[in-house]
Amino acid sequence: MKELRAYFSSLIAYIVIIIFLAATGILTWIGIPSLADSVFDTGYSSLDSLFSVGIWVLLLLIPAITMGSFAEEKRTGTIELLLTRPITNFQLIGGKFLAIMLLVSFAILPTLVYYFTIYLLGSPVGNIDSAGTFGSYIGLVGLAGVFCSIGMFASSITNSQIVSFILALTLCFFISVGLGWVSDFFMWSPAGPILKLLGADEHYRVMSKGLLDSRDLLYFVSVVAIMLLATKLSLDSRKW
Repeated sequence: MKELRAYFSSLIAYIVIIIFLAATGILTWIGIPSLADSVFDTGYSSLDSLFSVGIWVLLLLIPAITMGSFAEEKRTGTIELLLTRPITNFQLIGGKFLAIMLLVSFAILPTLVYYFTIYLLGSPVGNIDSAGTFGSYIGLVGLAGVFCSIGMFASSITNSQIVSFILALTLCFFISVGLGWVSDFFMWSPAGPILKLLGADEHYRVMSKGLLDSRDLLYFVSVVAIMLLATKLSLDSRKW
């Protein structure tokens, strides 16, 4: 896991974890007026504030992590060395994707403390929707996978990290929120439900209710697979 070691041998991994935990912790337990209510403000034993805020934090953090995955290699010319190593492009892409996903997972994992805290604070103890909470965790990891794959694709088609970040941020926003907004304009036509199903937000909402439908899991896996395949095609094009 050369990529993962590279993240933890620098400050990148620690900065990502600290920012994620600080942002979600503050907004979950303290809240910000007119932006997010804290757990105590809602009056319910729920982590809804964590998951609603977590999406936006990951939406900003993951493009920042992935922007240099290939763009920097292309800018410095080391991409040629990578592509001539005795590994396939799928292995190269898979290794980078897995490293980024593990880094994001390490950032999300400590928030389980929030769940156990609310579990104990509930009245009575344990008065929390555990199924919905863990469904939301699975959905959040699924969204992180989608964002990572999109970010890697964006990084593979440019040698500028800034362009990669902006493109990844735009695409991640569109697939997570934008398609849902667009579907509202076509709500009275057959295209409306189709557009909504193409957006990640609809599948995330279903999973956050504790309903782990195979169709929702397949959606996240399919989007990740398509974007990683697009990344491979982008890298393969350098050999044409």
